[in-house]
Amino acid sequence: MPSGMVILLLIYLSAVSLLGFILMGADKKKAEMQKWRIPEKTLFLVALIGGSIGIFLGMQVFRHKTKHLSFSFGIPIIIAVQIAAAVLLYLNL
Repeated sequence: MPSGMVILLLIYLSAVSLLGFILMGADKKKAEMQKWRIPEKTLFLVALIGGSIGIFLGMQVFRHKTKHLSFSFGIPIIIAVQIAAAVLLYLNL
């Protein structure tokens, strides 16, 4: 993969991870204030499109959704699949 594409990919993944981290913090704050929440589907969608690291870090930093099995197992599985896909992509190029 040309270096320019790698840089763009890293920028994209950083931006989506930052979005995921911010969403986890916002959802935690809304939960504490008993206000409208961010749907779990949205959080998983952000993880699937590349923000899984940000979602995971948000879980740890904000201590949010850590008792939900769908998150405590789902997000690490998404991360593992994304890493495996990146390794396979790298090895095949």
